[in-house]
Amino acid sequence: MQALSHAYDDIPSPSCQFLHRVVDGVCGRDPPRLRDYGNTWTLTEWMELLDSLSTFFRVAVGKKCSDEEVQESLVDLSGEHRTSILTCLKGRGEEIRQALVERTNAVSSSQLQDFDWQIKLALSSDKISSLQMALLSLNLDVKQNGVVKPVSLELNREELQTLINSLEAANKVVLQLK
Repeated sequence: MQALSHAYDDIPSPSCQFLHRVVDGVCGRDPPRLRDYGNTWTLTEWMELLDSLSTFFRVAVGKKCSDEEVQESLVDLSGEHRTSILTCLKGRGEEIRQALVERTNAVSSSQLQDFDWQIKLALSSDKISSLQMALLSLNLDVKQNGVVKPVSLELNREELQTLINSLEAANKVVLQLK
């Protein structure tokens, strides 16, 4: 995990309220606003601070980091700030995890219900007398918003390989999230 910005040291104690507002932002609610925290940071510093804290919370929860790993990544901060971040992370970790799961699920509302496939050999076309190209006819039943919609694809060898590579990459991502 990346270490947090030193700008966090400028947060007056107690900083728990600020951290909980950052977690609210991670969870899809209202994040903290610059005007609520005075003139401590420039706009650039504020954006970097929010981004680094939000990323820190998402990564710590997503990777299921232990308390020791979290403390290790916060070594540059004061003891009081480390304790505040760890306390907030422990208290809101499950809420952050749920928000991450919902964000992942929101990537697509479609689900594959069923599929059928056939290999066809195209021997010729109206432009080429001898073609001899293998084609995959793929029929998918996709459920989207509770309605099953049929999707039909016809893929040549290169397109099929691209589809297989994409599905393998998606499977790797799913396995990493588990």
